[in-house]
Amino acid sequence: MNDQPQISRLDSTNPDATASFAEPGVPHIHTLNVPGMQALYVKEVRRFFKVQLQTIWAPAITTLLFLVIFTIALGGAGRTVIGVPFADFIAPGLIMMAMLQNSFANSSFSLLVGKIQGTIVDYLMPPLAVGELIIALVGAAITRAILVGLALWLAMLLWPGVHVGPDHLWAVALFGVLGAMMLGFLGLITSVWAEKFDHAAAVTNFVVTPLALLSGTFYSVDKLAPWFQTIAHGNPVYYAIMGFRYGFIGTVDSTIANPILTAVLMLVAVNIVLGVVTYRLLASGWKLKA
Repeated sequence: MNDQPQISRLDSTNPDATASFAEPGVPHIHTLNVPGMQALYVKEVRRFFKVQLQTIWAPAITTLLFLVIFTIALGGAGRTVIGVPFADFIAPGLIMMAMLQNSFANSSFSLLVGKIQGTIVDYLMPPLAVGELIIALVGAAITRAILVGLALWLAMLLWPGVHVGPDHLWAVALFGVLGAMMLGFLGLITSVWAEKFDHAAAVTNFVVTPLALLSGTFYSVDKLAPWFQTIAHGNPVYYAIMGFRYGFIGTVDSTIANPILTAVLMLVAVNIVLGVVTYRLLASGWKLKA
């Protein structure tokens, strides 16, 4: 028999009303915690925006140097790939590559720095469900990727001999978001697994960078040997860059039937798999909770 009185307190704005405390473990928020997600998202965006010279403009300038090297130093002028000037071919791939790398960098830093500095409780204690935490962190990673892409696109607009006017804006937006989301999930998985910055750097150097450089950014995949084409078609980054490039030049360097539809389905499938893995890791508290 429970004789304990119900715990209540007076509402400061209405002395006649009482508010009851919920039982331990019973959630107060029964719907999507939009204010909480927005607060965490804004926090993450402000974090990288405070050092925008390093997180946005520096990657854009560094990637722009690739364009300079391949179009000037290597004599790219006059060359064509799949019927378009070489500079116009590699420019969208460079933009996408920078977006992917910075999406990964942002999401892989969030939880890792919390574990190292002992502030991981700031992510675990607020009333945010695992899904809400993922939405905020991946959303911030996508935002950084978009900002880097816009900065690089503006720089390429001013570069002589390069045409980066989009032919299919929907493809640019769709593949940009799907690609950035994919690397955002991978970054979160890395931040859960990693115990020091060297671990995250190892994933960057041995996984993210090779996937980006071997994805047809600087060359047409249909010119490769058949066995290398098979390897390239198993690289999800290839589909992100192929679809993103299609949004700018209106053609693809692939012999796959329905290449754009295949690319969309591939990226959606990979994002679902990575999203499920990310959710399970965060829900389990592996390497995050004692």
